[in-house]
Amino acid sequence: MKPAHVIPDQVNCAVIRYHSRRVTCLEFHPTNNHILLSGDKKGQVGVWDFYKVSEKIVYGNIHSCIVNNIRFNPTNDGTVYAASSDGTVSCTDLETGLALSLMNVNPNGWHGPRTWRMLYGMDINPEKGVVLVADNFGFLYLVDARTNSRSGEAILIHRKGSKVVGLHCNPIQPELLLSCGNDHFARIWDIRRLEAGSSLCDLPHKRVVNSAYFSPSGSKILTTSQDNRLRIWDSIFGNLDSPSREIVHSHDFNRHLTPFRAEWDPKDPSESLAVIGRYISENYNGAALHPIDFIDITTGQLVAEVMDPNITTISPVNKLHPRDDVLASGSSRSIFIWRPKEKSELVEQKEEMKIIVCGKADKKQKHKFGDESEDSDDDTSKLKRKNVRSKKSRKS
Repeated sequence: MKPAHVIPDQVNCAVIRYHSRRVTCLEFHPTNNHILLSGDKKGQVGVWDFYKVSEKIVYGNIHSCIVNNIRFNPTNDGTVYAASSDGTVSCTDLETGLALSLMNVNPNGWHGPRTWRMLYGMDINPEKGVVLVADNFGFLYLVDARTNSRSGEAILIHRKGSKVVGLHCNPIQPELLLSCGNDHFARIWDIRRLEAGSSLCDLPHKRVVNSAYFSPSGSKILTTSQDNRLRIWDSIFGNLDSPSREIVHSHDFNRHLTPFRAEWDPKDPSESLAVIGRYISENYNGAALHPIDFIDITTGQLVAEVMDPNITTISPVNKLHPRDDVLASGSSRSIFIWRPKEKSELVEQKEEMKIIVCGKADKKQKHKFGDESEDSDDDTSKLKRKNVRSKKSRKS
């Protein structure tokens, strides 16, 4: 029998307007249970101790635009890698905020959006000591984590000119790599034999694939596609011609949102629980709310939908804690920590729930968490403006 799922269904603490632009990614610290990292559209990286709540910092000098992915260094959890739409991979010391640029795929600067390379998917192969990162032209790059330098030539892994948004190394067999992108495919690769057209298996989808993840045991695959479907393959060793199941779910989004990505619960031994934000709003006691859904991917049934009447923005970025019954969610510029209601009540008996508000509050939203505005997803517009300003400064 499957164990009963423990659902974090109550907001325990939050930082409102923590980031200056919308949250794009979240990552829990691998050994410190109460540290959460976050990236945003402006290129900032936040470090938040959600036990102490008020202990938070935002590093704004690492990247110049969207931080698309964050991963901890597996050999040094005091440093973190980040991939950005500014075309660089960084390695940052979390104690000092000092960042080292490991790779820049735009060494000659801005020459228009048609040639500008942006980095999206990223993961780390701990056995080989390699950071894998992919761009918006279909190419994969390798960075040697030991020498902090690029290794080898770029490899075309998806259709040329398509955006590769996701990379995931198999947690049990790290030589297996799962990629996904705008060409409507997820693909499985053998890192030991990486070359164009050498994928072990191609998993077709009807629309853009937002994410693709191996399960914690490495035996299953979960993908999120823009056709409002979650797809599950029950065994990577079985027939992969078609998914084992397709689950209908509302996550087709507009360009002003961070893409929705269904993720496994890393603590669930049955590998049946996934979490994903919902795009379509529901009427809950007169309020239009966007729940976060917990789905049983073996049956397609909705296990739970969690919401707070004060959170009126959409929550596309969600991350379950690898060890504790905690959910972190990014909604617009704010970050929320959810715990199971019973545990939240115990915590509140010791210390009242804390909501930290940063920046200026909107008068219309003074009784709500976050704000309704979502910013444009035009990655290159900001880079172009920066380039124009830098040219003007050089002329003067």
